[in-house]
Amino acid sequence: MLKDRFGRTVDYLRLSVTDRCDFRCIYCMAEEMAFLPRAEILSLEELQRVARVFVELGVRRIRLTGGEPLVRPGLARLAGWLSAIPGLDELNLTTNGARLPAQAADLKAAGLSRINISLDSLDAGRFRALTRTGNLDDVLAGIEAARAEAFSRIKLNTVVLRGRNDDELEDLLQFALARDLDISFIEEMPLGQMDTRDRGEAFMSSQSIRERLADTVQLVPAATSSAGPSRYWQVPGHQSRIGFISPHSENFCASCNRVRLTVEGRLLLCLGNEHSVDLKTVMRANPDDDAPLASAIVDAMAIKPERHHFSHEPEEQLVRFMNMTGG
Repeated sequence: MLKDRFGRTVDYLRLSVTDRCDFRCIYCMAEEMAFLPRAEILSLEELQRVARVFVELGVRRIRLTGGEPLVRPGLARLAGWLSAIPGLDELNLTTNGARLPAQAADLKAAGLSRINISLDSLDAGRFRALTRTGNLDDVLAGIEAARAEAFSRIKLNTVVLRGRNDDELEDLLQFALARDLDISFIEEMPLGQMDTRDRGEAFMSSQSIRERLADTVQLVPAATSSAGPSRYWQVPGHQSRIGFISPHSENFCASCNRVRLTVEGRLLLCLGNEHSVDLKTVMRANPDDDAPLASAIVDAMAIKPERHHFSHEPEEQLVRFMNMTGG
């Protein structure tokens, strides 16, 4: 098993398959982006190889991320390779959902277990403003396509921005409850330079979100929890789990069990720090020997930091955008 110097077991890998996206969400990317050239990103075969080595080292859950993973050609093929790795318990995906109508069936057949779909607004005009390029109807169709395939769980992810979509919290919750979907409300993470708005003014804590929702529904702590950062609640009479991801107000670093691999092969040990290891160079220097790659992964646990220190102050924000981070 992979363990860091604070005794935490790392058994969850978030694997980015692309830095590209067909949306330009205001909390994730700049409107004009420069993407990595093909030669600098990991091939499907390299992604499969590094995933296999992680599983051999004790990782039991992999989530495919981006950018937007559904824009990567061959994604279902990769999913099939990964789901066949002995020892992997669960293969999941985070997506904006717009391309699911064409791909959901193939992904389910390939062995994908669960899907998270970003949904920040149910108003078409506002959705367009938040995503800059997204079409709400495409995402709603994607949600229905995922439901038709009966994945083991489908969860909506909503990044809450005060003054942008916080007046839709109840509507989004009711949308999820009516369809037996889970939903997580997420505090914005200060990644990437933002010149067009003040993140501090838009911040809304998980406690504030719960208080707002409690005006219309009864929330009770859920009896079950996941291995991720969400803290779950439920509404009596419904199966849906209502999660709150609170990187600012309710730090979850003490139980962190995950690392991220960017599509350029950089192993990020923490979402909110730049501690990283270049695994691509190790892999390409040793194409027929996994031992150096395994050693690099094990050694990287020594630099996994104890916690992040997110701040809304511009001079303290990471320049790395979320699409480069890997979801």
